[in-house]
Parts: sequence; C-alpha cells; structure tokens
Amino acid sequence: MRPQTVIFDLDGTLVDSAADLMGTLNFILAREGAPILPVESARSLLGAGARALLERGFAMDGRAIEPLRMDVLYRDFLAYYADHLADETVPFDGVREALDLLKGRGAVLGVCTNKVTEHSVRLLDALGLSSYFSAVCGRDAFAWCKPDARHLTLSIGAAGGDEAAAIMIGDSKTDIATAINAGLPSVCVDFGYTDIPARDLGATAVISHFNELVAAIDKIAASDA
Repeated sequence: MRPQTVIFDLDGTLVDSAADLMGTLNFILAREGAPILPVESARSLLGAGARALLERGFAMDGRAIEPLRMDVLYRDFLAYYADHLADETVPFDGVREALDLLKGRGAVLGVCTNKVTEHSVRLLDALGLSSYFSAVCGRDAFAWCKPDARHLTLSIGAAGGDEAAAIMIGDSKTDIATAINAGLPSVCVDFGYTDIPARDLGATAVISHFNELVAAIDKIAASDA
C-alpha cells in the first residue's frame, strides 16, 4: 500500500476551540450591543470561518451587518482572537496518539482549514502539534477555500502528498462537501461543530474518537485497492 496522505480540518476536528472562538465572537457582539451566546451554540455557528461566524452570530439577534461594517468587525475579530487563540483550546482526546501512528508508518499529514493560516500555525505551535504536518493551509493560502475542491487538492500538493492516496478528515458539512467535490474519501468525527448529524453529511466513514481513525482510514484504503 502506498503512503497515505491525510488532510485534517482544524477547529472541531483536531482541536476543541469552541470556547476561544465563541469568546471572541462574544467580545464583538457585546461591544456592538448584541446579546452574547453560550459556548453550546458553537455546533451551529462554527465551521465556515470567522466572517461566517460573525454573520451567524449577529443573525441570532436578527441583525444583518452591511458589508463594509462587517469588514471592520472581521478585522477586529482576527486581532482579538490572535491574543486569545490558545487560552482554552486543547487537542481532542487521542489526537496525538493517532498522529503518532500515522507519522510512524510514513503518512503525509497536512491541515486544510477555513481559519486564516497565521492563526492556524500559531495555534498548532502553541499546542505542540506543528511538527506533525508538512503543510498548514488556511483560507488565505490560495485563491479558493473550502468547500471549493481546490483548497483541498492544493493543500495535498503543498504537503507533498499524493492525491490518489488522499483522504480528508473533518467535522462539518463544509469539510465533507470539500472532499466530495474533490472526488476524495473522507472521515467525519461526530464530536465537532455541526448541527447536522455527522452520519447525514455523506462522509465515507464516521468516528466517535480518534482511537478509531487509523482503522477507518485502513478500511477505506482497502476498499479502494
């Protein structure tokens, strides 16, 4: 079997970042006179990047922000989040062990996320996860971002991976749609940030813990052989 290329989403897949992302959203909402939201809202609000998070957060109060003002709020969000991105964020249980197993058998690993690249790299650095990945490609890494297939395929290339042996690991409709658009298999974790049940997203496989990941990848690879 040729070396596998495994591309991961970040928020809601590798790391539980809901508290820090929602904390930043609430900082902006409170400043703008909108009600703050509980961390539990993350499942329905996260998954499409910071700008979408802001739009969804204000929509909860029935507010639509005009584009120029949203540009300002988006920049403010990024600035505040940069100082708080690892306050409470932690890797999900079993992440390090799964990454060790994959790296140990020669897999090429990368990250494809709708988080901006600088924040993604800083967060992985802070959590001691950066060394696992050959490339970290945020929404600003290319001219396209998820669910556009090119975000994923270009991330595979940036990592030095093999598209013919690649798989996407994610938690949301955006991630799984990206894999489908690229014609690639996917594994969906069911503990991430989506209000749609993981089993309804169309992933090739669904797991409930990272200790199931390697077996799921191997099963998919065997069925494709």
